[in-house]
Amino acid sequence: MIFLQTPKAIEQLCHLYTYSIEQLKYPPLYAIACLILDFLCIHPFRDGNGRVSRLLTILALYQNGYTVGKYISLERIIEQSKETYYESLNKSSQNWHSGKHDLTSWLNYFLSTILSAYKELEERASHLKPGRGAKTEIIRQSIMNQVGEFTLSDILQTCPGVSREMVKLIFRKLAKEKKIICLGKGQSSKWKKILKKSK
Repeated sequence: MIFLQTPKAIEQLCHLYTYSIEQLKYPPLYAIACLILDFLCIHPFRDGNGRVSRLLTILALYQNGYTVGKYISLERIIEQSKETYYESLNKSSQNWHSGKHDLTSWLNYFLSTILSAYKELEERASHLKPGRGAKTEIIRQSIMNQVGEFTLSDILQTCPGVSREMVKLIFRKLAKEKKIICLGKGQSSKWKKILKKSK
């Protein structure tokens, strides 16, 4: 009986989360914390719900402008605080099915995890000393690490502190070197890497 209710519960979960984000009903981090708790309480899979919830967390954060998951492993931070993770999840999931649960414990844990990730990123970044041509290399690496099609905006998101004009310049250089190719025209045109043919 519970398995039959799962698809409907997931559909409702997606609907409520989308509504919260689109209507700006709650701050994004609060809405994401609720999304993840609800997902874990629904427990849609026999195995791997925790791993999927971490992927869902990274995706939801990324969609709302929190890109820390690209640079710092949230999975590792959660693994290192597993006891607190399970304790807060257990507390906040009590009476979840009747809608009388208390989100406080889970929300505090979730936000502290994100904060820890940003502090670690800040710590790492403080030790970096950009040398001459460092920004150019960062942009080139970001482009060459792309999978499938990408846009100039995608590269700007992964390279904080670089200008749009500088990214355009690197795009032109790589296109001239026949390493990338433009698939359209205009600001939102997509690009992709030119794969070398194996001999």
